[in-house]
Formats: sequence, structure tokens, C-alpha cells
Amino acid sequence: MQQFLRKIFSIIVTICAICPAAAQINTDQVLRIGQNALYFDDYMLSIQYFNQVIAAKPYLAKPYFFRAIAKFNLEDYAGAESDASMALERNPFISDAWEVRGVARQNLGRTAEAIADYDQALKLLPDNRNILFNKALAQQDVRDYEGASASFKELIKSHPNYDNAYMGRARLYLATGDTVAALADLNHTLELNKNATNAYVMRADIEINRDKDYQAALADMDEAIKLQPKFAGFFVNRAFLRYNLDNYFGAMADYDYAIQLDPANPVAYFNRGLLRAEVSDNDRAIADFSRVLEFDPDDYRSLYNRAILYKSTRNYDRAIADISRVIDAYPDFPAAVFTRFEIYDEMGRKREAERDYRRALALSRDYQKQLKEGTLSSDTSASGTTSGSSDASTEETEISREKMEQLVSNRFSSLLTIDNDTRPEEDYNNKSIRGRVQDRNITIDVEPMFFLSYYNTTSELKEKGYYIADVDEINASRQLRFLLQVTNHAPTLADESIARQHFNSIDYYNGYLATHTPRAVDFFGRAMDFMTMRDYEAAIKDFSRAIELTPDWALPYLMRSVARYNARISRNKAEADNTDPVTQISAEVAAATSRAEMADILADIDRVIELSPRMPFAYFNKADMLLEAGDLTSAIAAFTQAIELKPDFGEAYYNRGYAFMKLGNKDAGTSDLSKAGELGILPSYNLLKRMNR
Repeated sequence: MQQFLRKIFSIIVTICAICPAAAQINTDQVLRIGQNALYFDDYMLSIQYFNQVIAAKPYLAKPYFFRAIAKFNLEDYAGAESDASMALERNPFISDAWEVRGVARQNLGRTAEAIADYDQALKLLPDNRNILFNKALAQQDVRDYEGASASFKELIKSHPNYDNAYMGRARLYLATGDTVAALADLNHTLELNKNATNAYVMRADIEINRDKDYQAALADMDEAIKLQPKFAGFFVNRAFLRYNLDNYFGAMADYDYAIQLDPANPVAYFNRGLLRAEVSDNDRAIADFSRVLEFDPDDYRSLYNRAILYKSTRNYDRAIADISRVIDAYPDFPAAVFTRFEIYDEMGRKREAERDYRRALALSRDYQKQLKEGTLSSDTSASGTTSGSSDASTEETEISREKMEQLVSNRFSSLLTIDNDTRPEEDYNNKSIRGRVQDRNITIDVEPMFFLSYYNTTSELKEKGYYIADVDEINASRQLRFLLQVTNHAPTLADESIARQHFNSIDYYNGYLATHTPRAVDFFGRAMDFMTMRDYEAAIKDFSRAIELTPDWALPYLMRSVARYNARISRNKAEADNTDPVTQISAEVAAATSRAEMADILADIDRVIELSPRMPFAYFNKADMLLEAGDLTSAIAAFTQAIELKPDFGEAYYNRGYAFMKLGNKDAGTSDLSKAGELGILPSYNLLKRMNR
């Protein structure tokens, strides 16, 4: 089905390019096809259809509304809000548009505006349960508990069998401290819907915090896991319950499985490390804490526990390094200072040991005094001790290891749990988990420079290459042996027959240039073959010969800049892989060489701009080089020039958004990434989601 839709899209794009009038006639059909793509959760493709309708008939409300839904599902909330606003400007009676904009604004943290949108939607649909539910959640988010209570009351009156309403009101009761009423609503939720996962989780939280009833909480977590067996956080939290019920092996099994489900879950590694340390499985415990520190090098809980384990395994240097970092971060943490005293003592470094012993003793006495006087701050408690862990009346003159262990804060030595995020989701009929390209695990990087190639990588969103007038002219003249294309993602050539064609082409040019008067186009053609075969040095020489013969031809400058860049990348990689000290170059020489190469590349691009000032790809390439050099402000200016010349330049919006994000300008970055996604740049939504966490 999707292949059929994409074929139709390709045909429509061609029609739109040839005959704008035909595009006007077919907008209803294109809109229907876009809705079909949206229905099948192909959000990126559906946006391209809606773009076509908007370009042909910008006064229509529906394409903006449907595009808002697609962007919302891609978590481009700013883009969804903007499109919903455009739809409402054209038709304020689309109740779903008010709802979409309200949910988008709620996700953007603009809750008061979201409530206003829900109120507008309720004027059109006064008993709509989804809108009432979302309004109640929004009111709770702004701490309008009375308003939220009234909304839930109205919702339950209109829809008494709507389980989400009771679960949402239970969350409201918890926020106001009424656990009895919250439990009643959760129990009623589960009577209406035995599959309400969050109700089990919320009830388990109440059972733990109110009564320490770990057994009942475990039963509820078991039910939640049956319903969502692939959510790692549930296994981490069930392991916590099992540990508190003295089921060590069950807890360990849950941590193992949580890590299997989510190999990047630091809480699971930390907790498993604690359990392994408890049974003196020191090496594997160290490995778990080290894994946590790979995710967050400043996780002081892991540093503290790993330091103790290094001490136990007599790896004193590493123990000192870890515990010193903890002390630097928490200078009033007596247990950490005492631990370092013990390490120095075992190492025989008596002076440092005595210094730390006295410091730990003083910190401990200070803590005792503050506890006795009731002046202990929350910060001191967090970095120093557990509440109630010592006798305030004790006048200590000596300090024991057992006493210091009591003074270790829970944040350093207790199992952690994961926030189950029991906030009910906004209820919206068009939400889906499929087609969410923002959730794909992809490498985030800028879009690379544009160049000419005999080959191109197309996709269903971008089936046609880009246009440069000079390229069109040389292709029309048939002076080259292959047709040129404009791209920034040439495919890898794995076909041996293709490589053979270009080797033969190089041989042809060798013979031709040896027997004929040299022409710039012949050197350019052979250079393109060298580029295809990744022989950048030879390509640079031929592009330079073409420039000598025709110094006012922009394309050889463009391609020489790309060849120089690729040669630079290859040399840098080779040098990085070089382990021979004899042939290694110094950092100073490497830096000087890199600056000179960058200057040559930029000089070529500037010459392209001078010869073809209307070529957007030249400005884009210059911006890419400036971005790599760290000159973000100049890069943004160059990307802006590229966009001015080519307003639908998705790659330029994407890279400019990336640059804005690096500068800390989140609003501008979000706007550009949203526009790039709209124009078919798939990684935009992934980067947008990561940067807005």
C-alpha cells in the first residue's frame, strides 16, 4: 500500500512541476492520498502530500489541520501548534484543531494557553470526554486543583464508565494528599478496566509509601509487568520490592532482564552493582558502576561505591581517584573523607591519612551538633548522612568504621527506583506509536556538503535530485560520458561492473588527452571519474587543470573544494590510525596543515559564490565548513543566505537548526528543525526530540 502511495506521490510531484493548473484540479485527490498515508501512520510521507495541497491552495484549512496531526505524532509540537493555528485562522469551527493545538501547547509547557484551547473546543463539543480529560490534566499541571476537580466531576457525570477519568482524579487526589480517595478511584478504575497498567503502578506506589506493604505492591507490579512486559523500568522497580522482601535472586533476575530490555539503563546497572557488592562479587560490581559512569561521568553514587570496591580489591590508586572526586563534589560528606583516610592508611601514607581522619572527625561532630540543634539543612543531609542514623547526645572523641557507615547518605548506598511516569497520557484519537521516526536509533550529525556525482541516493520523500543550471547545461551538451547529478549522499558503489566502467572511462580520457588539444571539460570528466573511484589527489590535479584552462567555470571550483575536503578527511583518519612514532606528525604541524587546507577549501567555495552568486549549494557548503570550524554565527548567516535563495532547502534548515541548538537558541533551533522535517529531512524529528527532553 505504501509503495502504491509513494508511486502516486511521484506522479503528482511531476504533474505539479509541469502543469500548476493540473495541481489545482487534483488537490482533493492529493489531500485524500495524504489522509491515507496519515491513516497508515506514514507521517513523513503524508506531510509531503499536504505540502503539495498547501502550495496549490493555501487558503484551505484541512491540509494544515492534517499536517498538524502528522507533526504532532512526530512530536514536533511547535510545528503542530503552528499548523493548527493556520487551520483555525481559515476555519475556527474545526473542533479537532482546537484540541490538537491544545495538546501541542500542553506538551510545550504552555498549559494556560492549552486550557483556553480546550475551552474553545468544548464550546463546539461540550460533552467530549477527551477534551474534558485533557483540560482536567492541564488544570492540575498549573495547580488549579479546584478547577481540575470540577472538570473531573463533569467528566465522570457525563461518562461514568470512563476508566481514565478515575485514574486522572486519583492522581489529583495524590497531589492534594488524599491517599484514601486516590485508592478508591484506582480500585474503581481497575473494576472498569483490568488492563489499566498505570492504575496498578499508582496503587503500588501508595502501598509502598503509605504502609510499606511491599507484598501488595509486588502483586500490583506483577500485574503491570504482565500488561507491559517490555518496559525495563517496571522490572527495576519490582526488583526493589523483591529486595525489600529478602528475595535477592529474584531481584537480581529482574535487574538482569531490565538490562537485557534496555542496555542503556543506568539505574539497573547501579542497583545490580549494589547487589553484587553485597555478596562480594566485587569485579562484576565494579563493572556495573563503571557502566553507569560511561553514561554519566559525574554520577557520584557510582564513584563512591566503586571507590569502596577498589579499596576492597586493593586497587588503591583508582580508589583514591574516585573518592577524591566525590569529596570535591561533597566536601562536607564525612563518610567519603573517612573512606579516603582508610585507603591512605592501608597504603602507608600516614600524613594524608591523619589529615583525612581529623577532617572526618570534625565533619562528624559538626553533623552531630547540627542534628542536636535542629539546624541540619537538607543539603547537608543529602551530602552527609541519613536522617536518624546516629545518637545526637553522643560526644565522640574517636570515630569507628561502623559509625561512619551509618553516616552514609541514602543517595550513595541505597537502591534506586525509576519514575514510572504514572501521569495519564492526553487522550487524543489520532495518537499512535507507529511511524514515529523520532524514536529511531540514528546517529545525529549535520547534513554534509553538496557535490556533483554520477550517482545519487533517492528516497520516497525525495525522488528527484537538486537543480543547478550549469549542471543542466553540461548534461544537455553530452560532453561528459555520464550524466551529472546534484547530491550530498552518493551511494557506495558495490557493483564491480560500475567500477570497471569508470576505470575504462579514465583510460579513455588518458588516450584522448594524449592525442587531442586539452579541453577543460575533458579534465573535468576524468576528475569526476577519479572522484567516483575515491582517488581524491588525482581528482584535485585534474580539477586544477580544468580551472587553468577555464578560470571562470564554477563547477571545477565546487568539486575541487569537495575533493580537497575528502582528501583532508582521509589524511586525518590515516594519521589517527598511525601508531608509528617515527612517521607521526606533531599536533602543531597537524593543526597548521588543517588550517591551510580549510583556507584552500573556503577559497574555492568563495570563488564559486563569486561566479555563481545564485547557487544556494555554495552558501550551504561554506556554512558547513564554518560550522566544522566552530564559527557558528557565520555558519548561521551562510545557511540563511542559502535558504533565501532556495526557500524549500530542507538540509539548510536542518543544519541551521543544529547550529542554533549548539548556540543555545532553542526557539530558533526548534523552528528550523520543524521546517526541515516538514521538507522531508527525516533526522530532524529525532534531533528535535533529543534536544527538547
